This record gives sequence, structure tokens and C-alpha cells, in this order.
Amino acid sequence: MDWSFDPNRPQLSHYPSRAENPDALPDLETSLKTIGEYQRRLWANREKALLLVVHGPDASGKDSLIRTLATYMDPAGFHAWSFSRPTGSETRHDFLWRVTPFLPAFGEVSAFNRSHHEAVIAERAWPVWHAGPGELRGRYTSLRQFEQHLAREGTCILKFWLHTSEQEHEKRLRKRLDKPHKRWKFDPSDIEGWQRREELLGYAEEAIAATHISEAPWHIIPADKKPEARAIVAGLLADTLKTLAPEYPEGNETVLSRYRQLLDDT
Repeated sequence: MDWSFDPNRPQLSHYPSRAENPDALPDLETSLKTIGEYQRRLWANREKALLLVVHGPDASGKDSLIRTLATYMDPAGFHAWSFSRPTGSETRHDFLWRVTPFLPAFGEVSAFNRSHHEAVIAERAWPVWHAGPGELRGRYTSLRQFEQHLAREGTCILKFWLHTSEQEHEKRLRKRLDKPHKRWKFDPSDIEGWQRREELLGYAEEAIAATHISEAPWHIIPADKKPEARAIVAGLLADTLKTLAPEYPEGNETVLSRYRQLLDDT
């Protein structure tokens, strides 16, 4: 199945919020074990890096998705970071400044829960500073060039939009209010985001279309059913890791022979 964004279908309403054939989805547990194995190979080789960018409306399942993907990963080579509205010193730098220190090093997988793309989505609804149309176009150019640069230098980028229906979005927000173990996640901005849902989705559609490039493609993931979304993303991540680190690095036989001899002599 192809979950890639289609520039000929720029509106998110054109994409399903549930998998049309869930029985055909990759097996989640198999994909997670594959991710764990090949992430260790990536960590051992230290030649490539992988950046996961996860976006979606409030309560679309970003946290739980990233937590699931990390099930079998070696924590030494995996990191997850969240980016909300810029504050403090973040507002006194260019919009890419705040994410740069958290990019994955070679051998690492990093997951961004929201990302540098917030500058052309949420920040349009809640601006940190007032920007005109020219600056918005400039940010789209900067985003494309930034990700093209990362790709040239050895970082593979996968971008996911978790697509939820209006009904499911409302249902999950109500759970945050009604269930004590979920209430800690609730923020008043969630309600404003709900009230401005169509506006924010419009910004997201524009941003996805403007930053969908071959070096860093967007994938539109049906997310009304969290297990389906996790299975889809895990399958894509597993397939990508296989291409980045197919084998463990070969050892230096001279060095290995020396250590064997030292062990034999003890």
C-alpha cells in the first residue's frame, strides 16, 4: 500500500482516516522487531541517520505512536523530542535554530513530535511574530532546502501526518477531559485548536504540499484507529531501516586476530 502524499490530491479530506483493508496491513510486532534489529545495525555502522517527523491534530496519537516505535530500539541510538510553540530564546533566532541541536547524529534515529514545520502550520494560527506572505513563502523555501541539505549529508527523513476524522478528534479530546489518567494531557489550547480545526487543517494542507519533496516525502496516515496507524508507520520505518543499514560492519581481521591471541594466552 502507498501512503505517500499525492500532490494531485492536496486536501486532507481526500484521504481516508481509517485503513480501507486493515487485514492487509503489516504485522505490527514483526515490524517492531525488524525496527529493533536494523536500528542496532544503523547504530553499529554510524554512517547514516534517520529523522522521523510526526505531525497531526491534538490527540491524534503522536506520543503513543513514537512510544510504540521505540519498543525494541536501543535507547543509546534513539531519541524523541517534542516541539510546541516557540518561547524565550527560541523566539529570538531563526525558526530552524531550535531543532538543529536535536537532529540525529550518524547512527541515530530521532523522532520529532511536531517539528520545524510548526513554523508554517501552528505559528500561522498563533504567530510568534507577525509575518507577511513573502516571509511564509521564504519559510517554505528554507524548509525544502534544509531537508535537502540533511538528505545530501546522510540523514534520511520520513514525515508523517496522522489524519483523524472530526468525530474521532472530538472523541479523543473528550477522553482527555473525562478520564483522570488522560486529564494531565489536557491543555486549554486543545479546545482553541478544536475550534480552529478547519483553519489549522488548511495550513497543514498548504504546508504539506509545499514541502513534499523526494528527499523528504510526506505520508498521510489514517489514524482514527491507533493500531492501524502504528502498523502502517512501523512497516514504513522497518522497510527504510533495511535500506540504510542492511548489514553489521565487518570487523578488522587483524585486530580481531590480535585479541583472540591475547585471550588464548591468558
